[in-house]
Amino acid sequence: MDSVGKECNELKHAYENCFNEWFSEGFLKGKKDDPCSELFKTYQECTKKAIKEKNLNLWESQRDVLGTSSEKTAPTSKS
Repeated sequence: MDSVGKECNELKHAYENCFNEWFSEGFLKGKKDDPCSELFKTYQECTKKAIKEKNLNLWESQRDVLGTSSEKTAPTSKS
């Protein structure tokens, strides 16, 4: 799966690879250090920037809809 912003894809895949290697080769063997934390921070900043540039409202995705009156209404247009 790609990142929220195309410009973040390389960082996302680099972080995922780092994390997966650390988790299986480090954490599960008792090592608590996190060699991927700086890479994660860089990726996180990239995604925050992409979200802001695309005017995405993340809280909208958390809104309860099922079982409410909103369930039967058409989505609002963002044009």
